[in-house]
Formats: sequence, structure tokens, C-alpha cells
Amino acid sequence: MSFRGRENQSHPYGSSVGQLIDQFATLPGIGRKSAERLAHYVLSIPEAEARQLADAIIAVKQAIHPCKICFNLTEHEVCSICADPRRDKKLVCVVEQPRDVVSLEATSSFQGVYHVLQGRISPLEGVGPDDLTINALVRRVKQDGVQEIIMATNPTLEGDGTALYISNLLEHENVEITRLARGIASGSVLEFANKEMLADALQGRQRF
Repeated sequence: MSFRGRENQSHPYGSSVGQLIDQFATLPGIGRKSAERLAHYVLSIPEAEARQLADAIIAVKQAIHPCKICFNLTEHEVCSICADPRRDKKLVCVVEQPRDVVSLEATSSFQGVYHVLQGRISPLEGVGPDDLTINALVRRVKQDGVQEIIMATNPTLEGDGTALYISNLLEHENVEITRLARGIASGSVLEFANKEMLADALQGRQRF
């Protein structure tokens, strides 16, 4: 029997509470103590509220999927940004994750569209170019007449390596490739940058 299984059975409230704590503990940024507090919160609320929470989790997993154009998350076939006729479809900002789109949109400084890679190239983690949406990005550039690609991958070793790989793929295409200005510190992630910093980085983007 695994350690986790023994831990569940030894919980004074019963194994079901132990299992709930284990599941909360798998969430990013949630340690064991925080997981226990969340479990106690669930135990303290009425059953109807607990069911609403469970139903909301199931509903979002069933309803949300990648946009068929940019791979941002959406409830529809095409996300609201790609469907917006006011957005400049010739200007594409390439990011690693959907949450990066949320961060950049909060600046209200970008009127183009996005392409979500769904990760970054990381050989140590077994993630290669074919595991990302890089091929779909190349097709967009060729088919949609994209004029500028903004590389907004995170300024980390893997993020910069991914941006360099993509720029090499597009080397012979008639598209300008820029990157965010380095107002974002090396080693940081877009998710935790404030909106003023992101706005400055977008406005001060540089050739890649």
C-alpha cells in the first residue's frame, strides 16, 4: 500500500477526507497545511454549496477547449479575440500559456491577436517542438499574411530557446519578428508581471 493510502486511512475524519486533502495538495502553490484548510472549508459549507463547487469544476472541464485558430481557451469554436473584427489579424503575439494572454490583455495595449504554444521547448522535460502548436503558427503565417510576430515567450532559458527555434523556422517567410523589450527581468514569467511593465514591454518590443 502506498504512503498516500496509509495517510488517508489514518486521518481521524476518515479516508474520504484524506483523499480530498491529497487532491487539494496537488494544486499549484498549495502545500499540505493549505490543503487541509481547504478540506475543512468544504466540510464546513452546506452540501448544496459543495455540489455547486463540484459542478463548476466539471462544467469548466467539459465546456472549455482550445480555440481552433490561436489555441487560447474558449467555450466556443473560435475565441472572442480571434472573432473580434477590430483586432489586427496581421499582428500575432506568441505566448506560452493561455494565462499569458490574460496578463497581456489586462494592459489594454495590444490590438493584435495571439498564438498560444501550450508550453515551451524543454528537452529535460521531454517537450519537443512537435508537442507544441508551432506547426500551426507557421501555417498561420503562410496562409493569413501575418506581417509581424511578437515573441512573448517567458524570458527564461527555455522560453528564449523556443523563440529562437520559431524565428529560425520563419527565417525565409515575409514576416517581421520582434520580441518584448527586456523591461521584464530575465528568469521571470509574464503571469507575475504588473500591467504597466507589460504595457512598456509591448510598446518597446525589439527585432528578434
